[in-house]
Amino acid sequence: MAKGGRRYPLLIYREMLDRLWPEIFWMGAGLLGLSFLGRFVFPARSEAWRWEWLMGLSVAPFLVALFLFVIRGVAYIQPQSTHIRFVTPILRFNISYKRLRKYTTSEMRGVFPPSKKMRGWKREVVGKFASKTALVFELSGWPLSPRWIKFFLSPLFFRDNTPHFVILVNDWMRLSSEIDSMRTGGGAQRPARPQDRSILSRLPRQD
Repeated sequence: MAKGGRRYPLLIYREMLDRLWPEIFWMGAGLLGLSFLGRFVFPARSEAWRWEWLMGLSVAPFLVALFLFVIRGVAYIQPQSTHIRFVTPILRFNISYKRLRKYTTSEMRGVFPPSKKMRGWKREVVGKFASKTALVFELSGWPLSPRWIKFFLSPLFFRDNTPHFVILVNDWMRLSSEIDSMRTGGGAQRPARPQDRSILSRLPRQD
């Protein structure tokens, strides 16, 4: 069994669910409120169906919101001895070190510079994480069908259509160090270090 490193939660994935579950929760609360209102408007038992179906319908949003709240911290990335494990509640795949051409670092506002095309929630999320450093994994090919991957992941995991991933975690320096350690320890070629603009590239290199 492959040796596993630390699990690093995917901040973008959690942020998207943190934005989604409250909206669904309040949708359920709204339906529940309408059902109670309907109970007073249609008090006769023969007309109870007019509000009972709303009460029953409100259960689904509450359950979905609870599910999203529980799983919002499940998505993570984990270095292994032969690959990088990418896990979400729905989508799971491995990025082989042979497929990893290099990785670079950049602040989120550098990966996704502000523009007129970026509006709404995308602008808000990038603004929130603008100064945080992201790792950009450049690959020789996609580990799965890109259509399948992009269907389940936020557009903020991708800066263009080339094979790559934009990874945002709390401790990017430790993650990059673990990737180097795992890949070197597995006997594979050491990956390219982040570009000189990163702090890590200026630290002494240990062999």
